[in-house]
Amino acid sequence: MKRMTANEVEQKLKNGEQLNIIDVREVAEIATGKIPTAVNIPLGLVESKMPDLDKKQKYIIVCRSGGRSAQATLFLESYGFDVTNMDGGMIAWEGGVE
Repeated sequence: MKRMTANEVEQKLKNGEQLNIIDVREVAEIATGKIPTAVNIPLGLVESKMPDLDKKQKYIIVCRSGGRSAQATLFLESYGFDVTNMDGGMIAWEGGVE
């Protein structure tokens, strides 16, 4: 499983990179703030939303602490997606939120 720190993700965004970020937290958790440009797909819906994802794209998976995103990363990886888990999740995120 590929991994990236929250600081690495923040730096890529600051450098203007276009990132595909999927936040697998529940809708109520997203209300506290999410990384700008992140798309919310709660963990329980990841499988049903797979047809909406493009295997040619790279995705960074995020949750609160890194556990659920690791599960989603391993799951999507097993289906051939290019995914990276953001270690530490939103707890480690120091950047802006929307």
